[in-house]
Amino acid sequence: MEYRDYYQALGVSKNATQDEIKKAYRKLARQYHPDVNPDNKPAEERFKQINEAYEVLSDPEKRQKYDQFGSQWQQFQNMGGRPDDFWRQYASQGGTRVNMEDLDSILRGFGSPGGSGNSSFFDLLFGNLGGQRGGFQAQPQRGRNVEVTVEVTLEEAFQGSMRQVQRADGQVSQVKIPRGVKTGSKIRVKGGGNPGASGGSPGDLYLVVQELPHAQFERRGDDLYTAVKVDLYTAILGGKVDVPTLERTGTLTIPPETQNGRVFRISGQGMPELRHPDQRGNLFATVEVDLPQKLSEKEQELFRQLRALRQEK
Repeated sequence: MEYRDYYQALGVSKNATQDEIKKAYRKLARQYHPDVNPDNKPAEERFKQINEAYEVLSDPEKRQKYDQFGSQWQQFQNMGGRPDDFWRQYASQGGTRVNMEDLDSILRGFGSPGGSGNSSFFDLLFGNLGGQRGGFQAQPQRGRNVEVTVEVTLEEAFQGSMRQVQRADGQVSQVKIPRGVKTGSKIRVKGGGNPGASGGSPGDLYLVVQELPHAQFERRGDDLYTAVKVDLYTAILGGKVDVPTLERTGTLTIPPETQNGRVFRISGQGMPELRHPDQRGNLFATVEVDLPQKLSEKEQELFRQLRALRQEK
């Protein structure tokens, strides 16, 4: 950080009155004005420094802030006059080298680190000064968290599984995917995120679950939905049909005259609940009546007779 001493730029003491500051400015402005020094880059730069210094020191309010915060006073002003925000931003520059004159200017009005009063405020925000004179160490900052998408099948979400993941520090960890996870679930790997700054702890790694579509089941929360093919005769006369689950094939009783699209609820055959994996959702089976095709002439005649019987009623 470059420290600009406005008092030195005008050649006045820090106790100078407003009149003394004005007189010094007028004298130097005449001496280094571009009209007096055409094509003189050093003089032009000196003229800019004089104007910058006078703009601050001629304004009592700006001068007061400059006396407290040195050439960084505008950062303080942009933060609405909140000292704690200023110190946090200043410290966030992490290991920036500053000279002691600049540091003394910044500390003016808040006490020195070795004294009393506001020294605890300084220590809280900055920590102890670095081992070398003229610099300080920024406060330790925790590393950022990292999110990584991990795809899982419905079977893996049902049974639980393991994943091998690479942490931000390059280490490889085995991570357990718990039973019942669903799209959007987050699995935390402590310390697996980006490293911290200035000795701060690393952030965490979060595996964000993305569940893959399944050919047989549709998941809604902890419930599963599937379709069950039922032939026409079983739908009309009743019977039993096989129904799939994630564990095994079960049996579903179809009552006589079951309509196409009827939904049967099979309790406890859905997905495990994430926080209570011993508890499970339900399985909902929707009947899809399968009509016979390629009927023989005799079968067609029987259906015509059946239709005629229905029409007589």
